[in-house]
Amino acid sequence: MLKIFDSHAHYDDESFNEDREQVIKELKENGIVGVLNCGASFEGARTSVALADKYDIFYAAVGIHPENALEFNQNVLEELRDMAKNKRVRAIGEIGLDYYYEENPPREVQKSVFRAQMKLAEELNLPVVIHDRDAHEDTLNILKEFPKVKGVLHCFSGSVEFARECLKLGYNIGFTGVVTFKNAKKLVEVAKEVPLDRMLVETDCPYMAPTPFRGKRNRSDYINYIIEKIAKIKAVSEEEISKATINNTKLMLKL
Repeated sequence: MLKIFDSHAHYDDESFNEDREQVIKELKENGIVGVLNCGASFEGARTSVALADKYDIFYAAVGIHPENALEFNQNVLEELRDMAKNKRVRAIGEIGLDYYYEENPPREVQKSVFRAQMKLAEELNLPVVIHDRDAHEDTLNILKEFPKVKGVLHCFSGSVEFARECLKLGYNIGFTGVVTFKNAKKLVEVAKEVPLDRMLVETDCPYMAPTPFRGKRNRSDYINYIIEKIAKIKAVSEEEISKATINNTKLMLKL
């Protein structure tokens, strides 16, 4: 059985409300050695910490997702700083920019909230979990403003050139189930380019389920299919991908 560290999940999502306890029990039985549960909203950050306190394989990232940037204020910042004192909180995230939906907060608001949380990560010496959707250039420019901060570009969706720039800055690249999709040619090229010691694997569950579960609720043990695909792309064994991605996640989270 392959060992897996899911570097990005949302088990606080309501789609797990009916059977969360059972799913987490099964994950432990199915080789999952760690899960980083990432807050996307203020409430999500709180729940992520609660999950990490309750389950020994869970760790938490706390932050405000760009879609929720309007809920960010000084009080929220102080509470995130306070949450980060918990030993189970290992990162600030997920934070970043999302220009995909027109109804998202204005770009200037998103950038301001992103910078404030990058500053917090720098101050606390914590890694960041970056969300970047259709905002590659602005994301890269803000990452460059904080050279001391490192972390992961989660659910990577950029070009090989963009991946190279992120690697130069010391970031890891997170691969989801998208890499298993038939139309994922660009991501396959990225996977060829990214060295083994800079790759992370993730579900972004309940979203992004790999083939053959595409469209269904995702969960950490489905990462087997991501590892299988990356092993083929890199022409190495699945065990090698498993070991490398666990090691990379632990290094990033200072575990």
